[in-house]
Amino acid sequence: MDAALDNYRRLPPMSRNIATCAFVVSLGILLGMLPSGYFIYHTFFILRFPPQIWRFATSFLITGSGLGLLFDTYFLYTYLSQMEVGNPRFPRKEDLIWYLVFVCGTILVANHITGFGFMMFLPALILALSYTVTQDQRGAKVNYMFVTMPAQLMPYAMLAINLLFPGGVSNMLLQLHGLFAGHLFDFLSRTWPQYGGGRNLIPTPAILSRMVQSAESILQRGFAGPGRPAGRTLGGGTGAAAPSGPLPDSWRTRGPGQRLG
Repeated sequence: MDAALDNYRRLPPMSRNIATCAFVVSLGILLGMLPSGYFIYHTFFILRFPPQIWRFATSFLITGSGLGLLFDTYFLYTYLSQMEVGNPRFPRKEDLIWYLVFVCGTILVANHITGFGFMMFLPALILALSYTVTQDQRGAKVNYMFVTMPAQLMPYAMLAINLLFPGGVSNMLLQLHGLFAGHLFDFLSRTWPQYGGGRNLIPTPAILSRMVQSAESILQRGFAGPGRPAGRTLGGGTGAAAPSGPLPDSWRTRGPGQRLG
């Protein structure tokens, strides 16, 4: 058990936490422990006072039933982790957060414009993630439902597979919202700057960067615990003048030493 928890903690934190929330919320709804009406998206609850603004987020955390609970959670974590770790397009946490905000917001706006009235949007988000990830994997081969195909065709295969299941057309229409959102992000942030001679039209807002940095600073201070001297690191200086003593001057420039043990 301890080994499993250690392996879980080593997973990319954002991907791990978002996928875990989706699994826990969905499982609670399927088991009847959580009321689905408290998590779905509906303008009636958003426009009332006080507005239930958490629905903007929770409506993207509800998976399908049965095997959908496992597959949706798996794809959500897989694509998010590929964006969070080692992806040059999202080198900072705030870049990935901004991507999620933009894509989810676009899906919600598209839902209002088209008038379909969807209330749960995780399939659309997963397709948007798939589109964004596979655009950087052009030329590579991937397997989907035992079929090998070019990576960039994966989102379209995920759309087409819906036609094999009852109610799949409705799910395909929902996923098209995600395809539009992912394509719009890619066009405004990469295609237009590279091929249109313009600039990134949706850069990560500076205020979001400051908020993330402030949150990380608060968390680091919280985990450091009280009473820890500020600015003292092993083998490093504190910024203060080196104390006088019997050591040669050339040794003093290396900073104050620390005892081990």
